[in-house]
Amino acid sequence: MPTEEEFYRIQKLPPYVFEEVNKLKAKLRAEKHDIIDLGMGNPDMPTPAHIVDKLCETARNPKAHRYSASRGIVGLRRAMARYYERRFNVSLNPETEIVATIGSKEGFANLAQAITGPGDVILAPNPAYPIHAFGFIIAGGVILPVPAPSPEDYLSGLSEAIGKAHMKPRAMVLNYPSNPTAQTVGLDFYKDAVALAKKHEIIILSDLAYGEIYFGDVPPPSILEVEGARDIAVEINSLSKTFAMAGWRVGMAVGNERLINALARVKSYLDYGAFTPIQVAAVAALDGPWECVEEIRETYKRRRDVLIDAFAMAGWDIPTPEASMFAWAEIPEKYKAMGSVEFSKMLIERADVAVAPGLGFGEYGEGFVRIGLVENQQRIRQAARNLRRVFQGN
Repeated sequence: MPTEEEFYRIQKLPPYVFEEVNKLKAKLRAEKHDIIDLGMGNPDMPTPAHIVDKLCETARNPKAHRYSASRGIVGLRRAMARYYERRFNVSLNPETEIVATIGSKEGFANLAQAITGPGDVILAPNPAYPIHAFGFIIAGGVILPVPAPSPEDYLSGLSEAIGKAHMKPRAMVLNYPSNPTAQTVGLDFYKDAVALAKKHEIIILSDLAYGEIYFGDVPPPSILEVEGARDIAVEINSLSKTFAMAGWRVGMAVGNERLINALARVKSYLDYGAFTPIQVAAVAALDGPWECVEEIRETYKRRRDVLIDAFAMAGWDIPTPEASMFAWAEIPEKYKAMGSVEFSKMLIERADVAVAPGLGFGEYGEGFVRIGLVENQQRIRQAARNLRRVFQGN
């Protein structure tokens, strides 16, 4: 019987960087440590009541327990089209330009399976959310990492990487608001990205999972607002953060008809879609009152402000994120030599505070950690007090 490491696709995956931190976190919790977990981007707020009520109502119908549809039920795809029309002034055909996914991560991974051939070159940001690279690696592609310290640097790096690649890249990945860096872009960025992709006949996969978690006056745009973007682009979106529905696993892929059809075909072999009552509840979310989204957004904003102020008082100055549920923080100067993994382990052991090491998001994430806004304000202040005690003790 082969070992796990002997399986072809497993061999292509590097050691899971977060594993050391997660094991230490579990060990200390088992020893009754009160760990303030700012590491995983796991929303802690309750899903709005009207969405839960619709789930329960639909689940009482025996017919709703049958197989669903891998593309998503028609009503949900239509609700997703209405959302894009309201939010972005983008008209989509729910029959040909939308697939409901089992969360954005599944949609991204299966889209990678649909479009990637052995050895295909994919341009991906670094640092980045792991699926942006490893979805393609698992599918047999080759990742050409492009440093993304800023959106401008990433865009210029894409142009340079295309020129140096040993073969024409198949696709490029965009993710704004970014996980992990929390950076945002305007419509001009997408216009330039679309022009670059069209010039070189490259597919764009845009991840907009954090599109509703923003703190300024101008909401993040969709790449599909750019004229001609649908010729080469698909956007992945999600209800997870917008409605505090992470565990429900509801997302969407929208855009280019040919790419959406390829994704739908792959999914038809792999799944029957999410549980129908979840999809019906997702319709209630998208078509329902939007005040709950504004409340969720405002909660993250208050937590962000508390974290920035409290951590500064503890001796750790962190740039203020403009969007997402994360702060991307450079390791304090006197701890930089430790590296992000050892620094993260030190915070758990000595401060009972968990963060995500930047190395887990790619080699260019080293020297940083990602801090999630996933604990209440009181807990964030307690985390800052714990950190201050550790920092002053060193």
